[in-house]
Amino acid sequence: MALHTWGRDLGLNIPVAWGFAIVNFVWWIGIGHAGTFISAILLLLHQEWRTSINRFTEAMTLFAVACAGIFPIIHLGRPQFLYWLLPYPDTMGLWPQFRSPLVWDVFAVSTYATVSLVFWYIGLLPDLATMRDRAGTLFKRRAYGILSLGWRGEGAHWHHYRKLYILLAGLAAPLVLSVHSIVGLDFAIAILPGWHSTIFPPYFVAGAIFSGFSMVLTLIIPLRAIYGLQGMITARHLDLMAKVMMAMGWIVAYGYFCEFFTAWRSGVIFDQYVAVNRVVGPYAPYFWALMLCNIIAPQFLWSRRLRSNVVVLFCVALFVNVGMWLERFVIVITSLHRDFLPPPGAYTTRPSGTTRPSWGRSGSSPRSCSSSSASCR
Repeated sequence: MALHTWGRDLGLNIPVAWGFAIVNFVWWIGIGHAGTFISAILLLLHQEWRTSINRFTEAMTLFAVACAGIFPIIHLGRPQFLYWLLPYPDTMGLWPQFRSPLVWDVFAVSTYATVSLVFWYIGLLPDLATMRDRAGTLFKRRAYGILSLGWRGEGAHWHHYRKLYILLAGLAAPLVLSVHSIVGLDFAIAILPGWHSTIFPPYFVAGAIFSGFSMVLTLIIPLRAIYGLQGMITARHLDLMAKVMMAMGWIVAYGYFCEFFTAWRSGVIFDQYVAVNRVVGPYAPYFWALMLCNIIAPQFLWSRRLRSNVVVLFCVALFVNVGMWLERFVIVITSLHRDFLPPPGAYTTRPSGTTRPSWGRSGSSPRSCSSSSASCR
């Protein structure tokens, strides 16, 4: 019942056929990328500072992917037929439409979730063995013994563990690029002004890492203060994460510039209209709020003094989280709300197809965010 209610209240209408469900989906997938980036890519690059936060970010990735997987189901309109997206054998010969981006998302998210779960679990083996050795009851010892797969901390165990961990990191690292590239291709394959752009895959990957690191900082800074983890998560860790976030922010800003430059350089009036409409149209406040959050706010991190202030860093991370959600909102909604045909409301004062956030629509992201943060804690 909740899925049906959300589907009706998430802006799924015509011409805005992709409403808040897809906006939230892309936002959550992006948040999950920081965990894989920190755990896999930084491991392969021999960045030792990742060890203090990798387990936290891996758990955040799992909950973010779980939240992301909810929204394509809602977007289907008939969530009870989710299994139609899966290539299962049946007597009717019914197969998914592999040209549909929703089917791509199913394979991308399921692959990403599986590899992330295995990567997280393998990293837990030594910790599970420690919990087995310290368990106070027979049931806990047996339960943790099964989960730890007989880990004894022997030299052979550590040798195989490191080889497997590096192998999984090698599998997970390409997923950082491939999963969000597929999400970017969801939009790029459409011949729709505002979406039909070859820059979308790398642009979405950079935005994913940008929003992922901002969410890591948003969650780590309060938990670090509440649980007294200053000795484990030091000021150096926060400084390095802030620098990565600032670098990704510049790549995202370059993507914004390329969008407008490509629209101007193409000479296509439809692309030019979409670009101008974003700046001065009915959604202009969202666009300028996006610019404030994603371009202006991260510039405070150039100052070492401000970057070392956890309050300032926390506020900047919050701004980036909001800005990245607004970016997905602007990409999805502003490209769709003006159709190519005369709209039914062409002679009314309100633009046809205009989607405004209602309490139900806006509440879908906080509801999923609150469930994820509660689970991480």
